[in-house]
Amino acid sequence: MEFRKIFDTIPEQFDKFRPRYSQELFDSLIAYAKIGTGKKVLEIGPGTGQATEPILNTGCDYNAIELGEHLYAKMKEKFSDRPNFNIVNDDFITHDFSDMLGTGGPNNTGSTGNIRKFDLIYSAATIQWIPEDIAFSKTYDLLAHGGTLAMLLTKSEYKSTNPALYDDIQKIYDAYFKPETPYPHRSFHYQNATNYGYVDFEERDFYGKREMTADEYVAFSGTHCDHMVIAEPYKTKFFEGLHNAVLAHGNKIIFNDTYVMYLTKKPEWDLQSRHLELN
Repeated sequence: MEFRKIFDTIPEQFDKFRPRYSQELFDSLIAYAKIGTGKKVLEIGPGTGQATEPILNTGCDYNAIELGEHLYAKMKEKFSDRPNFNIVNDDFITHDFSDMLGTGGPNNTGSTGNIRKFDLIYSAATIQWIPEDIAFSKTYDLLAHGGTLAMLLTKSEYKSTNPALYDDIQKIYDAYFKPETPYPHRSFHYQNATNYGYVDFEERDFYGKREMTADEYVAFSGTHCDHMVIAEPYKTKFFEGLHNAVLAHGNKIIFNDTYVMYLTKKPEWDLQSRHLELN
């Protein structure tokens, strides 16, 4: 199985335990990209909707593309009653978006003059699964001039909240964390968007906190792709070790979360479009 498809095997667990993002982040994104009724949005790889509802609630024309068939089904179960919700079950890398684009007014046209493109394309811990050249060049082509690309992710740490627990958990990782396949996507560089025509790249950080019991922490850890591919006999010992470590420290682990949002824009005009406009 491809690494990027592994989450599709645990849709219910993924939906329950994957972290959400702060409302402050969404307020910032919505204001920055000016999203609301009449705006066209694409979410890449929404999973089960960890970053969907605040955007959907703006009344925008929300569209999503989800690779996993079970995650896609969960999205439809949660949001199909919303009139502005649209989703396709396909691979962003190969999908033909012509049916999603439709026609639009003069303020939302591509270089052809009649293709309405997206005002916002965003992903939450997804775009790094796509090869860089495709991720940035394809999103660039799909955006309207002046449109926004937003890339969200969560960074978490628990060392500062309980250093002794952190040390005990690291011992478990040292002994039993032996995934059959290493996670291959740590080298995705978000700032490289500017190599593909994007401008005004910036990072905005927001903060939150999560508290979990031993059971919840093990369930959450089981949604990490590289944790899901630990082979036996290590897998059982690994998750039992995590559970016992948290139990020994009061059955509580606290995460300090940083919700990272990278923002960048497609220029109001690029050289090719300016050439076509002048001619």
